[in-house]
Amino acid sequence: MTKKNKKNKTAAVSAAEAVGATTVTAATTAQAAPARSSAFEYAPAPESRAVVDIAPSYGLFIDGEFTEAADGRVFKTVSPATEEVLSEVARAGEADVDRAVKAAGKAFASWSALPGTERAKYLFRIARIIQERSRELAVLETLDNGKPIKETRDADLPLVAAHFFYYAGWADKLEHAGYGTSPRPLGVAGQVIPWNFPLLMLAWKIAPALATGNTVVLKPAETTPLSALFFADVCRQAGLPRGVVNILPGYGDAGAALVAHPDVNKVAFTGSTAVGKQIARTVAGTRKKVTLELGGKGANIVFDDAPIDQAVEGIVNGIFFNQGQVCCAGSRLLVQESIHDELLDSLKRRLSTLRLGDPLDKNTDIGAINSAEQLARITSLVEQGEAEGAERWSAPCELPESGYWFAPTLFTGVTQAHTVARDEIFGPVLSVLTFRTPDEAVAKANNTPYGLSAGIWTEKGSRILAVANKLRAGVVWSNTFNKFDPTSPFGGYKESGFGREGGRHGLEAYLDV
Repeated sequence: MTKKNKKNKTAAVSAAEAVGATTVTAATTAQAAPARSSAFEYAPAPESRAVVDIAPSYGLFIDGEFTEAADGRVFKTVSPATEEVLSEVARAGEADVDRAVKAAGKAFASWSALPGTERAKYLFRIARIIQERSRELAVLETLDNGKPIKETRDADLPLVAAHFFYYAGWADKLEHAGYGTSPRPLGVAGQVIPWNFPLLMLAWKIAPALATGNTVVLKPAETTPLSALFFADVCRQAGLPRGVVNILPGYGDAGAALVAHPDVNKVAFTGSTAVGKQIARTVAGTRKKVTLELGGKGANIVFDDAPIDQAVEGIVNGIFFNQGQVCCAGSRLLVQESIHDELLDSLKRRLSTLRLGDPLDKNTDIGAINSAEQLARITSLVEQGEAEGAERWSAPCELPESGYWFAPTLFTGVTQAHTVARDEIFGPVLSVLTFRTPDEAVAKANNTPYGLSAGIWTEKGSRILAVANKLRAGVVWSNTFNKFDPTSPFGGYKESGFGREGGRHGLEAYLDV
């Protein structure tokens, strides 16, 4: 090798080291100067827990007061990220449900008689208080649920306040909503909400119920009761009349008692399809109105003319937002064959950059799974997918020693017969399928018992409209995913439930029309 070639080769190696490995460069210069950390070295940015004061114990919120359960039972709520006990909470039973329904029934007469302008004032106050206490509530939600603080702070809490503002605006305009000249409230609304969006699901249900003149008995999920109990304090701070909102933390037996109570006039449920079917059987033959927002197995369809980088971000948001614990998650990725390899390479690179860890860290992308039970379900379904022959790939990341964690995962070589393509996993797991034509994409997207959501990625507006009209899904996003607005209705078809929440349509479920 000539001196010139040798010199060029040395220069090339040095350049490659400088570009690809800053640690190597630092090591070679360590003798000449003290080692310096990379400009891109990660630095934690944790949100302070001191902004929220969690009491050692909480009671049930009935008729404007916190009270013990009739039988004295309690349960503990833990942080999914650390498994530490956050607080001890009273566990509602059938007697407590009866007490709360009676309090709501008593309050209904005076609350429903208020002019809409007066009810609106209370909803506006609640919305403003939520905004004022949003940092406190975001930290609380992250501690109790396990989702990253940037999601609770930047997505959940702004939407919670927006829903109360939006329905406050409807309270004195109900005769213009399209449901007759004098729509009337139903009475007592029994509401059961899940653990994936505790405060947001509370807002989706309580805001329209109060705006239309109904009173509420709400049961939060047993793994995430704290934000609902804090909301009870918000109601008191807003001066809401006693009994208008009652909150009963508890297990499934409390929810079943609430749904079955003869003095409940409206049932609203968000949760699993299995429980939704049981609720439908319970209310069958009664005069109760019911809305069910259940499971999903959303299809995210990427056509060959889609902008790859934008689509990858939408795919990541569609399935890994809130650790995939979203009923409308885009858990089935349908990719046109001609761009399959390119898209998958880009997607894997992006997943390798996601940061998993402390949910209170503002840089965290993937938080903790909500409970040990949910983690076991995710693990079982993923193992079943591997056993059936699908090829698993998980992003390289270190899982914390304590808490409930699952690395972002995707399956390739998936067919519609695989369990991971059929069952709702409710975790950070993506199943990748391919298609050749738009008709095939539609057929595969609709080949599911669910019908809650779908996404379309293409540069052709005509294709968006043509495909969207053929998809049997309650909401179809185009060139985006998981975008919500209080003015827009949300709900599903088939085993994803029935009825709509949000927007003008969300008023109907709480009115006698």
